[in-house]
Amino acid sequence: VGKKIAAAPLVVKKVEPKKIVNPLFEKRTKNFAIGQDIQPTRDLSRFVRWPKYIRIQRQKAVLQRRLKVPPPINQFTQTLDKTTAKGLFKLLEKYRPETEAVRKERLRKAAEAKIAKKDEPPAKRPNTVRAGTNTVTKLVEKKKAQLVVIAHDVDPIELVLFLPALCRKMGVPYCIVKGKSRLGALVHRKTCT
Repeated sequence: VGKKIAAAPLVVKKVEPKKIVNPLFEKRTKNFAIGQDIQPTRDLSRFVRWPKYIRIQRQKAVLQRRLKVPPPINQFTQTLDKTTAKGLFKLLEKYRPETEAVRKERLRKAAEAKIAKKDEPPAKRPNTVRAGTNTVTKLVEKKKAQLVVIAHDVDPIELVLFLPALCRKMGVPYCIVKGKSRLGALVHRKTCT
């Protein structure tokens, strides 16, 4: 019924040499009450005056947890999953707009051809990624856009808040992806909505 547990083997205690204490130095206990001894070092990161952008993003996170977020705003939290987004960006990579250098070169060649009086039919504009809220809005209204990609972290959100509703009304497929900077890199800019 009551099993006896084997006793722990005898542990040889290490004999520490006693420190020689100078009797002239008195040991006094510290008192950390207000106005007494200097406080011990603690983690005071809670009381740091953080930069404004950090304070704003923290307050925003708290508000989004506490308040009822309207559906048009809340839909920007549902973004494409990683694998789909990866495939989408791989596809968009093929339709990147031309860089400044490539454009200069193309225009130079066109000018040279014009000087040489070669009658070439005007080249058809290639399918490319078009950026900018106004440009995209016009394309959606004309039903010329094939797919609208919106960034989830646009600030202020009002800039793109109407786009999903407009796309639905016009029957243009749209998706919300993570990162305006990622979209910006696609069109040779810092950020892109």
